[in-house]
Amino acid sequence: MIPLPDSRTESDGTAVVRVLSYNIRSMRDDRAALARVIRACAPDLVLVQEAPRFFRWRKAAEKLARAAGLVYVTGGGTAAGPMILSTLRAHVERTEDVLLPRTPGLHQRGFATAVVRIGGARLGVLSCHLSLAAGERAEQAGLLLERLAALGVPYAVAGGDVNERPEGRGFRRLAGALTDAWAERPWGGELTSTPHDPRQRIDAIFTTPGVEVLGCGVPHGLPGVRESDLRAATDHLPVLAALRVPAGG
Repeated sequence: MIPLPDSRTESDGTAVVRVLSYNIRSMRDDRAALARVIRACAPDLVLVQEAPRFFRWRKAAEKLARAAGLVYVTGGGTAAGPMILSTLRAHVERTEDVLLPRTPGLHQRGFATAVVRIGGARLGVLSCHLSLAAGERAEQAGLLLERLAALGVPYAVAGGDVNERPEGRGFRRLAGALTDAWAERPWGGELTSTPHDPRQRIDAIFTTPGVEVLGCGVPHGLPGVRESDLRAATDHLPVLAALRVPAGG
């Protein structure tokens, strides 16, 4: 497998950034394996779905961040599950957690968002977990696009559990307005659900125009990532992308 580029800042301030999107199922599985997977991926930003969001959720989020060598940025209980973690390389300008309109009988959904500076680049960040219901999911895809635009920065990345395959209406809505990083520059594995017998790609990373995708996929074969840990950590496989973000913005 071709190596995925490491994080770096280029001479003009352009930042090569590693972004990991990961549904962690409220940390109900092997927490040590989860932390090992995240560490081995060496991400600058982690877009988490199904973060702890009930009793003592902040303490659980802090434990995960510490075990993975990261810091808590925003989200979790305040965003109904999505959360953002980062390394100290990212300077956080601002954050906002957004609760989405709720359909009676369905789970509350939300977005965790932030604007960060890495190197000389300024980047909007959004973590999402879209609905299980097709109609609500398509509406939430539209709200995601609106929220990215409202961040007010030219470059942004969104990632999460889309809860449908690329041919689905919500997924197509996102991929029509943004770059589907796996489709743009596939690297590693494609399928994300489930770890023991992956048959579908329902987790993805998307970027706005101007962000160059250097590689994206499930980190099978990445040094330090054990297949046994991928199976034990949670009920989804993670998606890792390397992105080149222009300076400025």
